[in-house]
Amino acid sequence: MGRAHSGTSAVRTSLKLRSWQRCCSKHMREQRARLYLIWRCTVMLICWQD
Repeated sequence: MGRAHSGTSAVRTSLKLRSWQRCCSKHMREQRARLYLIWRCTVMLICWQD
């Protein structure tokens, strides 16, 4: 019985880890997109010739 309980605990830990990784990767993608937009705007402003 102890093994079954530790197995379900491992599954719960695995699911929590996956949801955390999914959340973290989503956050990283959003940050990367923001940085990309800031970089593109900066380059456009620097290269702008009137």
